[in-house]
Amino acid sequence: MPGAHSFSPSWELLPTCPNTGRHKEVQFLSCWAVMEGLLARCRALPTLSALSTCSRQLSGRTPCRSHHCGPGSGQRLLLSRIFQPQNLREDQALSLEGRSGELTCRSQRLMLQVGLILPASPGCYHLLPYTVRALEKLVRLIDQEMQAVGGQKVSLPSLSPAELWRATQRWDLMGKELLRLQDRHGKEYCLGPTHEEVVTALVASQKNLSYKQLPFLLYQVTRKFRDEPRPRFGLLRGREFYMKDMYTFDSSPEAARQTYSLVCDAYRSLFRRLGLQVIKAQADVGSIGGTMSHEFQLPVEVGEDRLAVCPSCSFSANVETLDSSQTHCPTCQSPLTETRGIEVGHTFYLGTKYSSIFSAQFTNAEGKPCLAEMGCYGLGVSRILAAAIEVLATEDSVRWPGLLAPYQVCLIPPKKGSKEAAATELTERLYDHITEAVPQLRGELVLDDRTHLTIGSRLKDADKLGYPFVVVAGKRALEEPACFEVWCQNTGEQLFLTREGVLDLLTPVQVV
Repeated sequence: MPGAHSFSPSWELLPTCPNTGRHKEVQFLSCWAVMEGLLARCRALPTLSALSTCSRQLSGRTPCRSHHCGPGSGQRLLLSRIFQPQNLREDQALSLEGRSGELTCRSQRLMLQVGLILPASPGCYHLLPYTVRALEKLVRLIDQEMQAVGGQKVSLPSLSPAELWRATQRWDLMGKELLRLQDRHGKEYCLGPTHEEVVTALVASQKNLSYKQLPFLLYQVTRKFRDEPRPRFGLLRGREFYMKDMYTFDSSPEAARQTYSLVCDAYRSLFRRLGLQVIKAQADVGSIGGTMSHEFQLPVEVGEDRLAVCPSCSFSANVETLDSSQTHCPTCQSPLTETRGIEVGHTFYLGTKYSSIFSAQFTNAEGKPCLAEMGCYGLGVSRILAAAIEVLATEDSVRWPGLLAPYQVCLIPPKKGSKEAAATELTERLYDHITEAVPQLRGELVLDDRTHLTIGSRLKDADKLGYPFVVVAGKRALEEPACFEVWCQNTGEQLFLTREGVLDLLTPVQVV
């Protein structure tokens, strides 16, 4: 078969049968026929452009039904293609929750109504696309703060062997809160609500640790499980939830306390970046144990925790840590005021409570074995998201911390068939200009292509979902120069801006 793409078989290279010494001609000729068929098909393709089209189809880069691509533009994200049930009435939301009575808090009601979550079973929720995007952004922020103080990310099993929990006596102490199960061999496990036992056993398995390697700050962001007797408040108190838990191992009590302060400062930095005003309150060590504990509380009326706060100094405490007759600050003697809060973070100095049980040791400078001093630090990831909505939302609309908004910008073109319909193309071009001129916003824009609806109806939906910026192409988009109506949801401003003005407004927007 002569030609540039011809191929001649070399019979010397064919394998032989060990029993007969004959070449495996039959198998080879069968493969040869298949190859000839493929080559013939390729030659049958009429032009190079056809090959190029085929390549684009295989790579998934050709326009598809879900996106409209303009010349030189990337794929535009169309709202009609996002899986996002919306506009639920309150009675519909109640039926989804499967319970009678009113929805118990604002965040729960709004997250159901605008399609951020849907109930799966009591205390468990489907997290829908907007919520997942917001959670992923929150996790990226947490990663930044934890790694800035030396945190190393790990992933520990959700299934925890019962013998580890029995070693610390928490198998019985935690009682019915532990979701327990047996495998086919009768071996008992729990679905971990926390991982002190597991991580300490992990570190204890490393038998040659030196003090020079410490501290270790090991953390993860995982699903956690707790058999709540009365799940409520949506994501604020569920049976399944996302948590960031960090476990630290230090060479001395002094070093462990320094790590404790370092992580607490990182928590403050995280909440400051989110724009959430939290209170660091003295707390009970509870079933986790240790000698020192603090809660990071977000003040809000529906909070389940009661806090005593001194208005004159920095003292604050969960009231369960105070004497029932204590009404004045133990630091400055000023009268204490009471407020309610949602616990969004918790820190514990554990000492050697767990390291002594599992023999988590290191060798000190004198070559002697010593027990590691431990701390543990939790952040309720899904709870932070719901608590932020609880604090920031209006009565009818979700509001996000700026860095957590699932999408930063929603563009609303005119209604199909309206007098302003000619501005539709301007809206699409503006979408492309934003992605080119403001690179950090690539992937952060949504085009509301539901042009069978009025602008007002779509603007109402955008307000409910809480995009920080909503850009509308109305009557003034047909003027010269074209002006877009821009709603800044977090400030309540309404602006009329040219294309350049819109770009100037969005250029400083930060994303994570």
